[in-house]
Amino acid sequence: MIFPNVPDLILEPMIRNALMEDLGTYGDATTRAVIPIKTTYTAHLNARADAVVSGMQVARMAFHLVDPTLDIKTRVADGQPCKAGETLMTLEGSAASILSAERVALNFAGRLTGIATKTASFVAKTSGTNARVTCTRKTTPGLRLVEKLAVLHGGGFNHRYSLSDAILIKDNHIAAAGGVRQVLEAAMAHASHMMVVEIEVDRLDQLAEVLEVGGASVVLLDNMSNDMLREAVTLVNGRMKTEASGNVTLDRVASIAATGVDYISSGGLTHSAATVDLGLDF
Repeated sequence: MIFPNVPDLILEPMIRNALMEDLGTYGDATTRAVIPIKTTYTAHLNARADAVVSGMQVARMAFHLVDPTLDIKTRVADGQPCKAGETLMTLEGSAASILSAERVALNFAGRLTGIATKTASFVAKTSGTNARVTCTRKTTPGLRLVEKLAVLHGGGFNHRYSLSDAILIKDNHIAAAGGVRQVLEAAMAHASHMMVVEIEVDRLDQLAEVLEVGGASVVLLDNMSNDMLREAVTLVNGRMKTEASGNVTLDRVASIAATGVDYISSGGLTHSAATVDLGLDF
């Protein structure tokens, strides 16, 4: 699948901040001291493990923000698989510029490739079912956009990008509002026709009340056993979308998908993904 890039303008502040953090107040002291100004080189960004690639757009921007004259060619696009040893990107131009942007580019690309790779492993386990694997808002502060893009690159889907995207009623909302009926009635009184309402339940009697009151488009089935998930899907009977969440592991995701739920959300796709080892070789 070919993924369209997010406009560079949206990503630039995030990447610029990371470069400013790394370059400090005086720039790359090591490179300035030991690399002659006019030295040019060709560098290869290589994968050191099999993976699903993400972060190439971000890496390219990191290098170009340091030096827009660098000649950069992406060899493996975001969302594509790669093998250990494969070259993902080549860079030609100022050696000093490449070295100064290297760490930020690799930090982003390794992190995002790890998320895409983990997501792809979860998605593969759901093959043959209608369940969609989605992420959550359990993302690194300041990096949510690119981490959610990495989930897409891994074949997953996105949940809310922010609190303003939809009404998602959690257990604490229910407790504070006084119960399922009260919280649903309040949500429906305030929701516009463009605002989806989802409500979390962790018991089947709560689900029955949600169905009785009506108004929600999605029900989040929190930390339920597979048997409970199957029963919940039967109770819903297509009247709303069902989302399983909680204790979603790679070993369990296939059995969750087999219960018939529409969505399976996992915070672990973003908060627990291992960074993939990428290297920049001169």
